[in-house]
Amino acid sequence: MPTTPETAVLRPHAEDVYAEELAALRAADHDRPKPPNWHLSPWATVTYLLGGKLDNGFKIEPKYIGQRRLMEIAVATLATDRALLLLGVPGTAKSWVSEHLTAAISGRSDLLVQGTAGTSEDAIRYSWNYARLIAEGPSLGALVPSPLFKGMQEGRLVRLEELTRIPSDVQDTLITMLSEKVLPIPELSTEVQAVSGFNIIATANDRDKGVNELSSALRRRFNTVVLPLPTSADEEVRIVQTRVEKQGKALQLPVEAPALEQISRLVTIFRELRSGVTENGKTKLKSPSGTLSTGEAISVMNSGLALAAYFGDGSLRAHDLAAGLTGAVLKDPVQDRTVWLEYLETVVKERDGWKDLYRACREVVE
Repeated sequence: MPTTPETAVLRPHAEDVYAEELAALRAADHDRPKPPNWHLSPWATVTYLLGGKLDNGFKIEPKYIGQRRLMEIAVATLATDRALLLLGVPGTAKSWVSEHLTAAISGRSDLLVQGTAGTSEDAIRYSWNYARLIAEGPSLGALVPSPLFKGMQEGRLVRLEELTRIPSDVQDTLITMLSEKVLPIPELSTEVQAVSGFNIIATANDRDKGVNELSSALRRRFNTVVLPLPTSADEEVRIVQTRVEKQGKALQLPVEAPALEQISRLVTIFRELRSGVTENGKTKLKSPSGTLSTGEAISVMNSGLALAAYFGDGSLRAHDLAAGLTGAVLKDPVQDRTVWLEYLETVVKERDGWKDLYRACREVVE
């Protein structure tokens, strides 16, 4: 059946969206050293993430805007026997980078374990088809492999989201997999030995310290790369603009691309409230309880675009932005409301050309 807007996948995997780029990189990557079972060399993987132009003129779109060295360290780690832990505050593209690393290196990014407080050992190791287990007894046919089980068998990368959300005793199930590269199956008196190419990319929120800290034994099995917030306003504006344009096309929003001015105002507000000082350094500010990350800025812009598309004239205006912006700031309805109102009165109200945003935000918060 042909794909139509009604049947299109809402969010295709990275390897499907960027299939042309990955194919072009593979064609240009024939003479560079490549670890066993890797689809792309380390050089091509970093080029895929950061963007660039191939010798034949083909342009690779950047997936991550930030320090090149961080991506080089991440890729080099995956070529060793240590797993990779991407650490950072929410919205610093940890999951995004994890998905694209897996798509580039393994060709597919669908082996995923979502860590939660309810994640059990079965999700890490394997479970059983109980109907077959009762009928046949323990057998390979009755075993239901986890994503990690499949990754070890097939020599592929496995993504493990929110590692520190997983209970500590379940986390430690990973130790044998990462140190000995085997998964014991005591019920069948056998084991799965990892094939070359297997490794784990885990993500963790550094604001979750104290939730389920990693044991020292498990931490030694990971090389940690901290993904920072964007270093400059221009860099953050570029990230938001790029991601909003891509998501707007995917969501098929019938709206004009947001004006750079609106994105710049939003990023300025987020950066000032995060840092606790205005961009000129003259006014100290109170910071709200939320992270106000780049990811949240992207969500606020998308929310505003939806309002403009379906309830406005198709152009993003201050009143379209105000609702999502206020919602992003007011995580604590009491404390954050005070912080937000003070910021509106002392900064937004006094800024040239920001009166429309001030009025729109005051209407929402009141």
